Amino acid sequence: MKLTTIYDNEVYPEASATGLTSEWGFSCLIEVSGKRILFDTGGDGSILLRNMERLGIDPEDLATIVLSHEHWDHTGGLSDLLRTNRDAEVYLLTSFSESFKNKIKNPVIEVREPVKICDRVHTTGELGTSIKEQSLVLETKIGMIVITGCAHPGIGEIMGAASGVGDICGIIGGFHGFSDYRLLNGVKFLSPCHCTQHLSEIVSRFPDAYHKNGVGRVFTFE
Repeated sequence: MKLTTIYDNEVYPEASATGLTSEWGFSCLIEVSGKRILFDTGGDGSILLRNMERLGIDPEDLATIVLSHEHWDHTGGLSDLLRTNRDAEVYLLTSFSESFKNKIKNPVIEVREPVKICDRVHTTGELGTSIKEQSLVLETKIGMIVITGCAHPGIGEIMGAASGVGDICGIIGGFHGFSDYRLLNGVKFLSPCHCTQHLSEIVSRFPDAYHKNGVGRVFTFE
């Protein structure tokens, strides 16, 4: 399994020479079992597609697009992407606005409950109250890797939902205002990015588990 950060607030330092662009938002590519799944689309389609090109990722190869929540910095790149790929299934929450749903001509799968998207990839289903969101849960040999968008429902609620698939070993993505650090005790892999407000505190508390993220960062798991 290979994960590539395509869109984030900063470029991963070791990828800075490749001409990648950073911007507020998030997008991550998951490659598993011969399928390519895009989680979120960042806020700007031109940046998303340009970064994909520079990373050697063909948007037409995407089989599935999963949107964590309806905020622009996670969905803004969708319309440009779908002009290139008219076949990918789009997984979004039932609670997305009808106006948003009606703009999508690709096949749409509405998510409320946890569901298996494909081999080794699950969605937590719709979590939260005021801002509803879904996260992905990836099965690896070392345990479950959770990918979040902004974690508006709270890392605790997301971890609780993800633990229904298996033991959590890692979390990647936005942590928003999370500060209940005891919940991360025993988590072996942490790569907070995008909207994480207390990043420096997480880094200082969990130096062995922390892995810097950014556009161009690649993680591989068996």
